[in-house]
Amino acid sequence: MAKNLILWLVIAVVLMSVFQSFGTNSNSTKGLVDYTTFVRQIGQDQIKEVQFNDRKITVTKRDNANYVTYLPVANDPKLLDDLINANVQVQGTPPEEPSLLASIFISWFPMLLLIGVWIFFMRQMQGGGGKGAMSFGKSKARMMGEDQIKTTFADVAGCDEAKEDVKELVDYLRDPSRFQKLGGRIPTGVLMVGPPGTGKTLLAKAIAGEAKVPFFTISGSDFVEMFVGVGASRVRDMFEQAKKAAPCIIFIDEIDAVGRQRGAGVGGGNDEREQTLNQMLVEMDGFEGNEGIIVIAATNRPDVLDPALLRPGRFDRQVVVGLPDVRGREQILKVHMRKVPLDGDVNPSLIARGTPGFSGADLANLVNEAALFAARGDKNVVAMIEFELAKDKIMMGAERKSMVMSEDQKASTAYHEAGHAIIGRLVPDHDPVYKVSIIPRGRALGVTMYLPEKDRVSHSREFLESMISSLYGGRLAEELIYGREKVSTGASNDIERATDIARKMVTQWGFSDKLGPLLYAEDEGEVFLGRSVTQSKHMSDDTAKLIDTEVRILIDRNYQRARQILADNIDIMHSMKDALMKYETIDAGQIDDLMERKAVIRSPKGWIDDGDTLRNAPETEIAPDEPIGDGIDALSEKDDTDSKPQA
Repeated sequence: MAKNLILWLVIAVVLMSVFQSFGTNSNSTKGLVDYTTFVRQIGQDQIKEVQFNDRKITVTKRDNANYVTYLPVANDPKLLDDLINANVQVQGTPPEEPSLLASIFISWFPMLLLIGVWIFFMRQMQGGGGKGAMSFGKSKARMMGEDQIKTTFADVAGCDEAKEDVKELVDYLRDPSRFQKLGGRIPTGVLMVGPPGTGKTLLAKAIAGEAKVPFFTISGSDFVEMFVGVGASRVRDMFEQAKKAAPCIIFIDEIDAVGRQRGAGVGGGNDEREQTLNQMLVEMDGFEGNEGIIVIAATNRPDVLDPALLRPGRFDRQVVVGLPDVRGREQILKVHMRKVPLDGDVNPSLIARGTPGFSGADLANLVNEAALFAARGDKNVVAMIEFELAKDKIMMGAERKSMVMSEDQKASTAYHEAGHAIIGRLVPDHDPVYKVSIIPRGRALGVTMYLPEKDRVSHSREFLESMISSLYGGRLAEELIYGREKVSTGASNDIERATDIARKMVTQWGFSDKLGPLLYAEDEGEVFLGRSVTQSKHMSDDTAKLIDTEVRILIDRNYQRARQILADNIDIMHSMKDALMKYETIDAGQIDDLMERKAVIRSPKGWIDDGDTLRNAPETEIAPDEPIGDGIDALSEKDDTDSKPQA
């Protein structure tokens, strides 16, 4: 930046000097006399000679004295006659013409200006931020100094095993001799693998923050350009810079952008990308070692990477940064809650239980959404109710308050969700139902939420069949109440999910007694990973027919089981429908009362929506509510005029 500034200053000084040299030089005179005195001297016959140069008059007196005067703004038409009558010699000066150099410069100046602007923008586009065309092949890696990274392992939670795998990198960078004296060699490359949002980049920054070493960060897409050879040049330059700053860390995010398998695809690979990958392979483990340089890369697609990139000597170690378990989610929530003022009722453990499958980024978004809900309600602290609302918004979508549903549509949706909830409560080994809502969210008219008691790393056959039964609960509830002819299309997603589970049970998980523990799934390999364009078929037509039969038997068995459960508990379904019509959302406590055929009132932990303000519902506001479902004798004969409108 300083070099560019000095260059432009020099150019400005040169241009100013050129323009000054082209300017008209003033003739040196001995004095300046006013015009009145000059006219008087003409009458006194004191003037010998005058020389006109535009309005400037150079006067020579008869005693050879010189002075200069100027014509006034208004020209004097009698001046020339007076000078001639006084026998004064009158001379004129031809107008000054610019030099050849000045003429050429003036005529070419617009073109030179356009060329200069074009060069400036090309420098900005090619080099980025002041780098010129000569630095087009320079690395775009951004270097962060030892004191610029404040992230430490204390800021990373939910991936204890991954932290243990990389802690020895920090020990090596702090004291290499501890490992070298035993003949140990630290991994030259560490590949972090995991789903998006699990904290791979954050963990890499924490390594640099703990080790207090320079940290080069770059994205895989920054290497590849439209010009062949530029990516390889940038790889060479990046490692040259890293060698000067060793020991250091190079972090390449989304390495699959440049490290994809060579020779993949129908029409051949991209030559520029493959040359860039070849150069990276040589730099990481070629003839010249890179002592003190640790390359950390992150990707969520390890299956597409080139095998030469994954071999020992390049990426020696693969660190899996997976989705956190319930304990990890609780730790991540506590990390993100440090910056948020919390109410005393906030329970991170309960929130963690209700967010299975959430990544670290999802949990950070959850805390942020809860803070926004609290700010919308003009609160000073974030309470548990805001976290519940944020969780519902993320998992089920935002409420569609503008959608108006008729009472018949709401009743049909209430029966549908009640069917899901009742089946989910009564089938074995199923996650507990903790919330049912008929408020439209996203693309769904209603939602039934489950709260797992613990994270499941595998699923039993009993659990999967219970899932199929509960998925068909909504359709069966509509069929029992309204008849087969009036069943709605609301169960389309439920049917899709149930069929997918049943087919996987038969073809992939070996839960069919007739087909046995064999894999019957079709090969779904991608064409652009260097695999065959045509898919090979691993089963006969008779086997495919048997698979369809087994899937149908599995679906029918659980469909009939769900029908029988709802028929035996149709009184509970009517009561749950009434509760949903009145309150629109019921929680686990109310569902427990309904399943025990008890009276149901609004939960003290409910919330009231006053337009854009969300607030807790105090006891005095919910106590007068009339009970719903007073045992098995008081069913659906209730007035639902007090239910909150959808608009």
